[in-house]
Amino acid sequence: MNIPKMIIFDYGQTLVTEKPFDGLKGTKDVLSRATDNTCTVSAEEIQALANELNKEIGRYGVDFEKQNMLEIHNHVFQRYLYEYFDIELTKSPEEVERIFENAASVAEPTNNIEEFLKFLENENIRTSVISNISFSGDMLKSRINRYIPSHKFEFIIASSEYGFRKPHRRIFEIALRKAKLDANDVWYCGDNAVFDVDGAAACGLHSVWYKGAIEKSNKCMPKKKCLQIMDWNELIDIIKRSVEVSDCTSYLRGPYNFQVQATENTNK
Repeated sequence: MNIPKMIIFDYGQTLVTEKPFDGLKGTKDVLSRATDNTCTVSAEEIQALANELNKEIGRYGVDFEKQNMLEIHNHVFQRYLYEYFDIELTKSPEEVERIFENAASVAEPTNNIEEFLKFLENENIRTSVISNISFSGDMLKSRINRYIPSHKFEFIIASSEYGFRKPHRRIFEIALRKAKLDANDVWYCGDNAVFDVDGAAACGLHSVWYKGAIEKSNKCMPKKKCLQIMDWNELIDIIKRSVEVSDCTSYLRGPYNFQVQATENTNK
């Protein structure tokens, strides 16, 4: 197993454990800021349309195999949603998104992720993020900085900004281009067997299936070969052992060119 030059992380249920998403709560908060709602549309009506649209575009509420691999940016989505009901919002798309997100989504760092990131920093192993998320890239960055302020990722890719969702190869390929690394030098850690594990492995990355945040809700098994962990400390131990093996191999192949040869037993 090669020691990774970079580890790329999924966001939700990998870097952070997300609590149940409450879209209705977010919609209620946005609607309370509306400057014109002449048809007196309720938050429940808006959220019902949002749920319907998400199914139509193949984002949520459908089987993994049927989910769309193209992403629609949340700013476009929320524009359609509120203009459909002729609701006027004077706040910017960024502000509307922030209001919705703050009310709808709550998360916390996964167990021992900060210790693992500190370990990677000490080992000079680079880090980055790829997330399937309709929120803007700026919103994703602010969320990561909110929950894990002690670590700076080299780059953060939100599918909303790049058009493609995991497991599409294009989103993994753009990450490799940005990192300027070959796939076999990169590990990808994620919770989703289809999007993260199989998607990354299909592009030649070494897949790590992190099951610590949602073990009970895993319904799919990866089809590709992967490393499975429940806690980030497990991965620390695995990388440490890989480093030790690498150091030992380098020593045996070093300037003294030691060789281990089979010798005949002369005690007859």
